[in-house]
Amino acid sequence: MARRIAVVMVNYRTPDLAVGAVAALEQEPGLRVIVVDGGSGDGSAEKLAAAFAAPRFADWVELLPLTENGGFGWANNQAMLRLLQSDVPPDYILLLNPDTEIEPGAVSRLADVLDAHPRCGAVGSQLLEPDGEPSGSAFSWITIRGELDRGAKLGALTRLLGQSEYQITAPPGEVDWVTGASVMFRSEALRQAGLFDTGFFLYFEEVELMWRIHKVGWSIRHEPASRVRHVGGAATGVNGSRVEALRPARPDYWYRSRRRMLTLMFGRAGALTASLAWLAGNTSLLARRLIGSGKAHPMVKCDARRLARHGLSPATEKPAYPRWDEPPGKPPAWRSRP
Repeated sequence: MARRIAVVMVNYRTPDLAVGAVAALEQEPGLRVIVVDGGSGDGSAEKLAAAFAAPRFADWVELLPLTENGGFGWANNQAMLRLLQSDVPPDYILLLNPDTEIEPGAVSRLADVLDAHPRCGAVGSQLLEPDGEPSGSAFSWITIRGELDRGAKLGALTRLLGQSEYQITAPPGEVDWVTGASVMFRSEALRQAGLFDTGFFLYFEEVELMWRIHKVGWSIRHEPASRVRHVGGAATGVNGSRVEALRPARPDYWYRSRRRMLTLMFGRAGALTASLAWLAGNTSLLARRLIGSGKAHPMVKCDARRLARHGLSPATEKPAYPRWDEPPGKPPAWRSRP
C-alpha cells in the first residue's frame, strides 16, 4: 500500500512565502497539504485562499484559517488533530515552515527513512541558508555542561567538555532532536507521545515534543539528503543561524519558552542549574571581552539580563499537550499562564 503523506505549514503574515513553499511541493506528487493561517489578521488568509483556488492547487491544498494567533505548536496541532482523526489518516506528517523551499526529492527522502527504520518517530532535513551554505539542523540535548559552554563561547572549554551548540553538518543517523522547520513525524509516534505542548507560544516546543517521543521509545533521525533552503525568522525576525557581532534582542517569550522546556524536561532544579551555568559562562565571556579577547564571538543584545529575569525566577510548569483524539479548537495553554 502506498504511504500516505500530509504536509502542514503554518503561515503568519508571510503569504507570498507560503505560496512559494507550497508551489515547490508540486514536484512531490501525492501529497495532502494543509496551510494554516495563524490568525494573521492582515489579509493573509484571503490572499492564500485566492492563491490556492487556482486549478494547480485545488485538488491537494487546503487552507485552515484560524481566528487567533495561538503560537506555532498550537497552530500545527489544529491541522494535525484534523489529520489524525480523519477517515484516512496519513502515515507521516511533514511540518514545513513557509519560509522554506524544498529541493527535489526532499519529502520522499524523509519518508524513505521512516520506511526503513520502523522505530523512528521523526526525521529532519538539512537546512540551507539562502546562499546554499548548511545551517544548523541536528542537535544534542541541552545539558548543564552545554549551557556553561554556550555561555562562555571558549574554544578550549568546548574541546574539554566535548560540547557543540549545534551541528552545522551531520551524517545521516540518530540524533537527539532536529529542527522543526522541516521535520516529518510518524503518526503512530504522535499518537503515543501527544502533540505539541500549547504552553509554548514560540520556540523550543519541538525540543520538548521530541523529548517525549524519545521517552516512549522512538528514535529521532537526521537525513542530510533531504535538503531545504531556509530563510530563518521571516515571521519573527529572530535568526541565530548566521554569526553577527551583535544580534538583535530576543523577545521575552523566547526566554519563557526556554524556561518551560528546561522545567518540563529536567524539573525546576535542573532548569535553574542550567540557567546558572549559562550565566556563569557568559560572565567569563564578558570578562574576556573587557580585556580585549572574546570579541570575535557574537552577542545577543540584553541576553544575560533577560535570561536572568526569566531563567532564575521560580516557575511551576505543567504539561499541556493534547492527545491525538482530542477535539481541536481548545485555547492554547500559554494564554492562561501568568
